Amino acid sequence: MPVDPITAAAAGPDWNISLGESGGLDGPAAVDDSALVEGPSSTGGGEGFGDLLANQIDGLQGLQDEAAVQSQALATGTAEDASTVVMAVERAQLAMQLAAQLRDKSVESFQEIFRTQV
Repeated sequence: MPVDPITAAAAGPDWNISLGESGGLDGPAAVDDSALVEGPSSTGGGEGFGDLLANQIDGLQGLQDEAAVQSQALATGTAEDASTVVMAVERAQLAMQLAAQLRDKSVESFQEIFRTQV
């Protein structure tokens, strides 16, 4: 069932989130967290910090792009499910907050190193 354009949101949507017996989300809104975060490879493939950082920034950009596409689909009324749009936007927002925190901590660390007397 397609979602009506933005004008439908003014009527006050009735959104419910239910947790299954296991306490997690059931159905298509459930997310496999293992696919979102990749740890360092145990093979020692030579991927450096710069490559890892570039890959994560590309992933962040992909999440932002997906959220924009999903939001556009909701605004035009072509989105199938509003909950997938909300999940995509929340995923992008959390990833951006994490990136901002990492940036802030990195800058703070560099400033501390520069203040260290030799």
